[in-house]
Amino acid sequence: MFKNKKVLAYLLVIVSSLAATMAFYFWQVAYSPNLNVDGKEKFVLYVPKNSTYESLMDTLHKHKIINDEVAFGFMTKRMALRESIKSGRYEIKPNAANKEIISKIRSGNQDPVKLTFNNVRTKEDLIKKIGTKLDFDSNLLLEKIKNERVCSKYGFTSETIMCMFLPDTYFIYWDSSVDDFLKRMNTEYKKFWNEKRLSQAQGINMTPIEVGVMASIVQSETNKPDEMPRVAGVYVNRIATNMPLQADPTVKFAVGDFSLKRILTKHLSISSPYNTYRNTGLPPGPIALPERVALDAVLDYEKHNYTYFCAKEDFSGYHNFAATYTEHLKNADIYQAALDAKGIK
Repeated sequence: MFKNKKVLAYLLVIVSSLAATMAFYFWQVAYSPNLNVDGKEKFVLYVPKNSTYESLMDTLHKHKIINDEVAFGFMTKRMALRESIKSGRYEIKPNAANKEIISKIRSGNQDPVKLTFNNVRTKEDLIKKIGTKLDFDSNLLLEKIKNERVCSKYGFTSETIMCMFLPDTYFIYWDSSVDDFLKRMNTEYKKFWNEKRLSQAQGINMTPIEVGVMASIVQSETNKPDEMPRVAGVYVNRIATNMPLQADPTVKFAVGDFSLKRILTKHLSISSPYNTYRNTGLPPGPIALPERVALDAVLDYEKHNYTYFCAKEDFSGYHNFAATYTEHLKNADIYQAALDAKGIK
């Protein structure tokens, strides 16, 4: 009897030791650094839609990300990665563990893309800004925002759809579809146009789209946020008296040449709904993506009696404002003299 107890005790010790050893081994396989080992920066793994386990492994092998392939392979089987690969963009930090990365890919817990776009004038400019940062073909996005049926779904026309894209920095999933992206932009647009701003627009007898169109002109005239409300006030005064906006940036847009330094008579005569020297009221769409600061400047435009403005002679980027054409001509002469003094033609 004593002998049997002794044998049983030995067996228990052996089993316990084996169990502890196996537990420690599994812990090491799961939690020890094994991907991007000793890397100095994070590695970004892109997993396209419909990727297979083989294509995933090919990518990891190509970039030599896995340190111990046997351990990684063991964990992929144990965690059933082969049957549940989710597309997306996954950041693999230096010395990442198997379980951490496999869990991310299995669950689709991807890391979003930081997408920033600003200083955009045309649809083509927007497409260039997005480029290959997202998985979809940016040319398909261009087709969509030129399609009247698609634009109408979001409450716009192909002329006004650019008002929906508010310049900013967004965090978006890499494998988003074009429709996902458009829905996100529409959601951000509606967030901006909250009850307060809608009320402000109604108070100045403008729709959000009209505010967007005017804001695109205002920000094209001045890059000084503190001056934007005053410039907006000038355009409000011109519209109120049925005076053409006579905004040079709209002519550049109509001509399709934003590098023009001076607007000449031949440019003013161009036949285009965007030529605000020939047409009264707002053009049919924005001439740039309206920034939030410009939109708010229009909503809270400065009330004054100015109907003209001209660049200041100190080349500060600010403007001199005038209530009459005679005053405006004086300001223009001062600015021209400053140009001549510097030899600028």
